[in-house]
Amino acid sequence: MVFEIAERRTTYEGRLLRLEELLLADESGGQARREVVRHPGAVAVVPVFSDHTTVLCKQYRVAVDEHLVEVIAGKLKPGEDPEECARRELAEEAGLEAERLVRLATFYTSPGFCDEVMHVFMAREVRAIPAGSSPAGLEEQQMTLIKVRIGAWHGLLEGGTLRDAKSIVALCLAARALGMG
Repeated sequence: MVFEIAERRTTYEGRLLRLEELLLADESGGQARREVVRHPGAVAVVPVFSDHTTVLCKQYRVAVDEHLVEVIAGKLKPGEDPEECARRELAEEAGLEAERLVRLATFYTSPGFCDEVMHVFMAREVRAIPAGSSPAGLEEQQMTLIKVRIGAWHGLLEGGTLRDAKSIVALCLAARALGMG
């Protein structure tokens, strides 16, 4: 069955997202209302050091009112290339730069109500950048970096430390790309 968007109305527009209410109509005349969150997209980055470790960041997430352990990640700016965003986030959140980025996947985070696209990268030949060379915002100033073995993601998930979907997917993909399960 094919749906047509018969009506579209923006009900909220903020700095991060836009909320639309849609009226869908099918070929038989049936109708349904849906709410859709419009999001500019984001990146997730797994920096890989020579010893197959990575850094995760622990940060407060107001939406769930918890501190979560996550991979390096961030929102795309308007018109920004995902690889450019990945490099920016790597510098801002972890003080790192990478010789090369490998795209591991691109996926929708929650297509039942949101159009956010997540671009996952693995950063290789990683090195620290000079302190203060990348501006840190309020959230970055409150982050704690944690170094872990990439292959340890199973234990982090099973132990309840890793609860963020993009981070689970990103670490799983990086481990697989490195032949670590």
